[in-house]
Amino acid sequence: MPVFTRTLSLESKGYSNMINITDQVEQVLASGGINEGIATIFVPGSTASITTIEFEPGLQQDLPRALERLAPSDASYEHDLKWGDGNGMSHIRAAVMGPGIVVPFKDKSLLLGTWQQIVLVDFDMRPRRREVIVQVLGF
Repeated sequence: MPVFTRTLSLESKGYSNMINITDQVEQVLASGGINEGIATIFVPGSTASITTIEFEPGLQQDLPRALERLAPSDASYEHDLKWGDGNGMSHIRAAVMGPGIVVPFKDKSLLLGTWQQIVLVDFDMRPRRREVIVQVLGF
């Protein structure tokens, strides 16, 4: 079964910054010779996640607020006590959200819902360059 892998390079602002990468993933599909299959979208690291959401201003505020309730930035984390980097909550949020997703595609088009976009969410406490791996498998 054919497979190919591409890497997207993104600049993130951190602090739960959400970046819509749907078009970039579609471009990866268009660049390969695979018409139907699955695309795995994965971010290496332990302070960022890949998920889907309706990428609109309200939810761009709601998701970080919900995660703030789950893993508050002002809570005490053992990670911070050990390493002193202040991003314990970033690791918790990323672990809850997960590092990647798998999306089916057909005719080189992602089979997403009408209002569903693929996003990178960077929970770290500073701007960073993030690499996102897109691995495509199919026929």
